[in-house]
Amino acid sequence: MSHAPVQDWSALSAPTSSLRPSSITPGGFMQAVSLINPDRLWSAWEVLLRPSPVPAAAGVYGWHFEEAPHAGLEAGRLVYVGIAPRYMANRTSTQNLRKRVRYHYRGNAAGSTLRLTLGCLLGLELRRVGSGKRMTFGKAGEATLTQWMANNARVCWIEQDEPWALESKLISQLDLPLNLDQNRHNAFHSRLKELRAQARQRARDLPIGA
Repeated sequence: MSHAPVQDWSALSAPTSSLRPSSITPGGFMQAVSLINPDRLWSAWEVLLRPSPVPAAAGVYGWHFEEAPHAGLEAGRLVYVGIAPRYMANRTSTQNLRKRVRYHYRGNAAGSTLRLTLGCLLGLELRRVGSGKRMTFGKAGEATLTQWMANNARVCWIEQDEPWALESKLISQLDLPLNLDQNRHNAFHSRLKELRAQARQRARDLPIGA
């Protein structure tokens, strides 16, 4: 699958309502708009259905939240993007949109940077588990986070053969406060980085949990 080059990315920095149909060009720009202002958003129970509506394909996914996880964030807009698979120079990843999105909804913070971020923003206690090398919010905390996401997290996606290229464009041009990688320019970056670092430090000071 090939796509036309992204054009006029500066328009994406404006609120969605200000995007003019005449300014939308084919290819990556149109795909970006479909993440910012999707035709529909999918809930946890829909994503976790079998068969799942999420394709087992490569692509970019975007997260919107009906309730903001932090007072410094807005609800009801795109605040985080992720990709599946990630770029790997030496091997082929087995990840795809379906696996990744479903894991974010029902996995744990050790395997989902989105869950780690949300749990820290919501004030859940991060703990070392197992051998002590992994950190999660524990069984109770992860269950609380899973329920919060079921109530508030909504996702959309687009298929893309090499999603890492589009991800970099989105992060560089959009206000995506929950993305840390490649996003030091974002106003929320230092606050989020600090919250996650503090949570990890507290976890190191606590005994290993179950």
